Amino acid sequence: MKKFGKYLMIVLVAVLFLGTFYYLFKRSRPKEVRYELLEVTSGDIVRSTIVTGKIQPRDEVNIKPQISGIIASLHKQPGERVREGELIAKVRVIPDMTSLSAAQSRVRLAQVNKDQAQTNYNREKQLFDQNLVSADEFEQVQQALHQAVEELAAAQESLEIIRDGVSSSNASGSSTLIRSSISGLILDIPVKVGNTVINSNSFNDGTTIATVADMDDLIFDGNIDETEVGRLSTGMPVTISIGALQDLSFEASLEYIAPKATEVNGANQFEIKASVHVPDSVMIRSGYSANAEIVLQKAEGVTMVSEAAIQFDGARTFVYVPDGDGWAERDVVTGLSDGVNIEIKQGLEPGDKVRGGQITQMKK
Repeated sequence: MKKFGKYLMIVLVAVLFLGTFYYLFKRSRPKEVRYELLEVTSGDIVRSTIVTGKIQPRDEVNIKPQISGIIASLHKQPGERVREGELIAKVRVIPDMTSLSAAQSRVRLAQVNKDQAQTNYNREKQLFDQNLVSADEFEQVQQALHQAVEELAAAQESLEIIRDGVSSSNASGSSTLIRSSISGLILDIPVKVGNTVINSNSFNDGTTIATVADMDDLIFDGNIDETEVGRLSTGMPVTISIGALQDLSFEASLEYIAPKATEVNGANQFEIKASVHVPDSVMIRSGYSANAEIVLQKAEGVTMVSEAAIQFDGARTFVYVPDGDGWAERDVVTGLSDGVNIEIKQGLEPGDKVRGGQITQMKK
């Protein structure tokens, strides 16, 4: 029994040794290197760049009040269209107490002067009717009354403007009535009824009551790297795609390239703008994120091959072509590349085969 156990142990050790030897032998076998065989074709090569940016209206206007006060009423909502001169909001004036007191004092003084002028006129009228005073004297008194009446009216109008922001004689043109300065779409009304607003002055920009834009005239606004801006020129065609509107693209025309760079994340960027042509059936919202594809170079109907087939040796450019059971080098002259395919100007013809990338597998 002991002898049998000893033999069994020897067999197990031998099997383990042989298994380990076979595994190591298999791992050490050389791998056969194969290459993908690529075909030379003909077609178009387009080199383009993608610029990120956003869609915005060309003309966007902030409507601000001409006086300070409190929003009394709002007559429009964001998303509504408005015509030039149409009422958006009304402001209730908060009068300055010093100016209000001075205006009230002026009205009282004008009233006193007018009453006195009326008394003088009545007295002179009686005397004139009895031919006791000359026409010249009567006309002077009459003119003084007219002046007093006008002064009282002006003082009352000034008081109304200071107190109410509007007078009875110019209610339609009152600065308390906030009207749109352009025709377009109301993008935003950042105030509510009861909010205090201030007019623009040398110390601040004033309160924006509404933002209005012409959404029929849109532009793409983005930034391009300095390495590519030199290939751009105004008038170049641009294709716009908007993330929020999948499967839709719009034609545009490059119309502005900034003459000065701005630094963005450590890189020099140049602002570009392109006018966007949007069909009437498509609704575009201001601020949509968008990508603009700009064709920098294009070669049509050229011989081309995958860029993975191109080999470099200093200034020399070549490919490997089949040669019996091996490969032979062939010099080529390359042209435009789109990052996937590259133009072959000399050395290859459509239909030729070349060596591509490696395909590694174990020998059978």
